[in-house]
Amino acid sequence: MTDTPSSQNSRRQAEADIVSRHLPSGYTAEPDVVASGGGDASASAPDLTSPEQLEDSLKLQGGDVHREIFKISARAKLPQRSATFAHPSVRRSSTFAPTRDHVTSSEQRAPGGFRRQFMLRQRDRLSSVTTPVTKNFVSFLDLYGSFAGEDLAESEDESTINSADDEAEAQPSETRPLLGRRKSSRRPARPGDAKVVKSFFTLLKAFVGTGIMFLPKAFRNGGILFSSITLVTVSILSCLCFHLLLQCRKRYGGGYGELGAAIGGPKFRALILASITISQIGFVCAGIIFVAENLFSFLDAVTPAQVSPLGSNALIGLQLIILIPLALIRNISKLGPAALLADVFIFFGLIYIWYYDIATLSSQGLHPTVELFNPNAFTLTIGSAIFTFEGIGLILPIQSSMAEPEKFSRLLYIVMVIITVTFTSIGALCYATFGDQTRVEIISNFPQTSKLVNAVQFLYSMAVLVGGPVQLFPAVRILETSLFGDRASGKRPSTLKWKKNGFRTGLTLLCGIIAILGASDLDKFVALIGSFACVPLVYIYPALLHYRGIAEARWVKVGDGLVMAVGLAMMVYTTVITVSNWIRD
Repeated sequence: MTDTPSSQNSRRQAEADIVSRHLPSGYTAEPDVVASGGGDASASAPDLTSPEQLEDSLKLQGGDVHREIFKISARAKLPQRSATFAHPSVRRSSTFAPTRDHVTSSEQRAPGGFRRQFMLRQRDRLSSVTTPVTKNFVSFLDLYGSFAGEDLAESEDESTINSADDEAEAQPSETRPLLGRRKSSRRPARPGDAKVVKSFFTLLKAFVGTGIMFLPKAFRNGGILFSSITLVTVSILSCLCFHLLLQCRKRYGGGYGELGAAIGGPKFRALILASITISQIGFVCAGIIFVAENLFSFLDAVTPAQVSPLGSNALIGLQLIILIPLALIRNISKLGPAALLADVFIFFGLIYIWYYDIATLSSQGLHPTVELFNPNAFTLTIGSAIFTFEGIGLILPIQSSMAEPEKFSRLLYIVMVIITVTFTSIGALCYATFGDQTRVEIISNFPQTSKLVNAVQFLYSMAVLVGGPVQLFPAVRILETSLFGDRASGKRPSTLKWKKNGFRTGLTLLCGIIAILGASDLDKFVALIGSFACVPLVYIYPALLHYRGIAEARWVKVGDGLVMAVGLAMMVYTTVITVSNWIRD
């Protein structure tokens, strides 16, 4: 509750009375207080020109040290203006001391005056360049620096040091040292300050990605009824496993890998991080293939008939020219504008898909080739459905960023309901509209003679392309930490920085090679990544952590064992069937 001016004055006077009882009589700091603007300059101050004038406290031994203590008593005697009539330039800092947009000449002459003026200017400069939208989105990207709760931020890199200094300067404080301290390899934990509404939209961003575009073909592989049931079942199982993971986090704290180390030992942590790395690389490779195929369809539609568009392999190579420089960026927040633009493009594409499908179904009805269940390729649907719910790596960081983390579980379930309805509607509507003609790059099914479709196709491709470095970031940092150590610096020595640049370039090229190998069967590639990498992360590891670290009752252990058994069977069966179908085709 905010204090009223009268209560503030009363408290100030009470503090002054307590301090005065312990100060020597006959001394004061009132001239200094009046000169430095401690109160209203036009107000009447105590009469210091009378014969009974008190001596300046600076004349005492060590007076410059305890000067501030005398000021407490002196300020209480000065008249205080009501906050209602305070000048708008007067603000309150984090220490509740009045600060201004400028520093007077007398304040500049006081000890620390120039520093105070510098901090005020820095505060105004930083507050004027960041809009609420970009600031919130950059904070979302910062979650990728703590992907799965792990500290993946570049340690002691020049860009990281600069950004840390900017953050410190954004909060002026007289206690911050003038010389920056050497940054440790682990960032200090910041208290969560995100409200429920902000966390809601952050969760939506975490789950709605490129995987939603692969669902229409997944519905064709499994049939509209089977695929809908599978998607809802996967969503329910995911919620259950998210709950198990959050329970482990509540008791042990830390990130996903740290939970594995605390409960299962360092080998278990390495296994979790390996699965995260494989899944993120798989997401990037799938995105590269998706962009290549969509750009091929776009060029085929907009170029003259006699001009042959580039092949998929050539388009993958052109993407690498863009992805490699972006992969070298150390500070992920610098990718904020590109990733924000990507989300806008994705949202625009989803709106158009909904509009076209509903309009077509209302006028032409259900496509005659739609099946309820497809016994030939239904296993591909399971892997693709698991691939779609790709947000487990951001659950723990988002919970940590909340001001009220106890509300996270309820918020997570609400978001899961919304995205399940969204995913199911996109997959079912597209399959119902196009039937057995449904393609992996679903936008290619829409009229290629429409300029709007061409624009959506191109913008969506660019959205997936610029989002690739963000998804690759956790895998890059996990592998770099394994190769170069926790305290490896990209600035000292410089040779290490170039080694990291070479490693990032090589990893991006590896993603391009994998994409070329899997370009012919994107739906099978997506299903394989979902089955082999995502199933353990979402279903096996959380249940195993809960079984070994939390479960005490017999029926709880049986439930954890059942979830692990279902997850393991799902992973082995779908992986084997997917690989078999790939080889057979």
